[in-house]
Amino acid sequence: MSKIMTCVLIEGKKLFSSKVPLISMLVLTLVPFTGGFFMFALKNLDLAQNLGLISTKAHIVGTADWASYFKLLAQAIAIGGLIVFGFITSWVFGREYSDRTINDLLALPISRNVIVFSKFIVTVLLCLILSIYVLAIGLLIGRIVHIPGWSFNTMIVGITVFTFCSILTILLSPLVALFASVGRGYLSPLGFMIFTLVLAQIVAVTGYGHLFPWSIPAITSGIVGDGQVMLEGVSIFIILLTNIFGIVGTMLWWRYADQS
Repeated sequence: MSKIMTCVLIEGKKLFSSKVPLISMLVLTLVPFTGGFFMFALKNLDLAQNLGLISTKAHIVGTADWASYFKLLAQAIAIGGLIVFGFITSWVFGREYSDRTINDLLALPISRNVIVFSKFIVTVLLCLILSIYVLAIGLLIGRIVHIPGWSFNTMIVGITVFTFCSILTILLSPLVALFASVGRGYLSPLGFMIFTLVLAQIVAVTGYGHLFPWSIPAITSGIVGDGQVMLEGVSIFIILLTNIFGIVGTMLWWRYADQS
């Protein structure tokens, strides 16, 4: 346990000493601000057009209420999280190869499984912190914009769906770590993320999104259908299976692959 804590502290120091957390936070900050802008425009469409914030020819579809706002935040974290959380994971695992520190790291008298597990812990913690940050900023902006339709039940449902989408998206990150390890850098995981993001949209349209891991968070957010996929056992099982495959595969790669 002491070795795990030591490795977690070291990996955390490496991560938070980089610009990755700041870049990720700035990118995700666009989520609540964009959502707040759309809610403001829907509330005051004529004013937004007169101020030049949107074109007079623009047609914004939707309603300005908290239920729609929470849904928008959940959709953004489900889709944007695939990129941002994947970017964090690819950096945590890929930097060892890009910086050529992998051999020095593996020469330490510490189990490789402990090193990999520590990296996963740090990655998950940062992704959770960023998710909470987005939700907190989103609530603040929603209050500033004075979005109508606030109720305790709406808040609970909205936060629950947002949390589910965040967790499901985070659970998909380990497979990115496997690609970063096998590809020995950043290029392979970044290509994998773009491929899965595009494929997720295609599969969701065909009606089989609940069976494709990278489509499930977006469908859960309500982007397609009623957003009740998170209650289906098969979807949860697929997400967990993908997560386990990514974790075990990464550990096995670090343990048995040629790291020279």
